[in-house]
Amino acid sequence: MKISFNDIVLKAVAAALRKHPQVNTTWIDETSTIRTNHHIHVGVAMAIDDGLVVPVVKFADNKSLAQISAEVKDFGVKAKSKKLQLDEMQGNTFTVSNLGMFGITEFTSILNAPASCILAVGAIQQVPVVKDGEIAPGNVMKITLTCDHRTVDGAVGSAFLQTLKGLIEDPVRILI
Repeated sequence: MKISFNDIVLKAVAAALRKHPQVNTTWIDETSTIRTNHHIHVGVAMAIDDGLVVPVVKFADNKSLAQISAEVKDFGVKAKSKKLQLDEMQGNTFTVSNLGMFGITEFTSILNAPASCILAVGAIQQVPVVKDGEIAPGNVMKITLTCDHRTVDGAVGSAFLQTLKGLIEDPVRILI
């Protein structure tokens, strides 16, 4: 089975959410309260001819990279054939939207309620970077985190992004 870079991002997001539970939250309108979710259900934005669907990888933090990859591929097939079930698109606690495969380098996603955050993932580009005082080719990917500031402020969001960055740059840490 071929693992995509998006699968790695999803696994890294799940691991980062485990370390930053204050990001894995939901705003409850009826009571104006914040619910910290004890489960990690990551929505995966997918474009189809009729618009956008967001199937949910439930308990993503407890799944292997191979399991996440297989589930996302299955969701893709179901989405294209319009066979996604309603329960497969409910319960997200966080969402990932990746436009990198379309060559989009940077964008901002709109929140997918009830999740408090959505991560926008851009294309990986090879650019010159400085390593040990020398210019060398390096891979760079831009990500943007949109947060509902009723539940996740900038400091909390940036701490999450710092953890996520470390996990993506050293993916061996998410395989353990």
